[in-house]
Amino acid sequence: MRKENSTNSINEKHLNQNCGISATLSLIGGRWKINILSYLLNEDRLRYSALRARLEGISERMLISKLKELEQDGLVNRIVYPQVPPKVEYELTELGHSLREILELMDEWGEQKEPSH
Repeated sequence: MRKENSTNSINEKHLNQNCGISATLSLIGGRWKINILSYLLNEDRLRYSALRARLEGISERMLISKLKELEQDGLVNRIVYPQVPPKVEYELTELGHSLREILELMDEWGEQKEPSH
């Protein structure tokens, strides 16, 4: 965890406040968040276990952490059903759905670019 007053933290905060690309990447960047968002865009609502099965190689701790971050950032809703055994599902919020075009364009760009040699 970085100190709030470190040069890195100050620079990151400044970039996120003044650059739309940085702000967007701070919310969706990283190895797992973009994949979680993509699955939820394509399947509307998924149970925790279904997400975990689709995200090969993710640890339970990491998945929980990333889902909490997405929820705190207002991109994902967590739905808990009062039953035994517990049932928890995740879905995109309206803000999360607003990422559809960006994610689709990123996907198209990634598929069209020539592979590195």
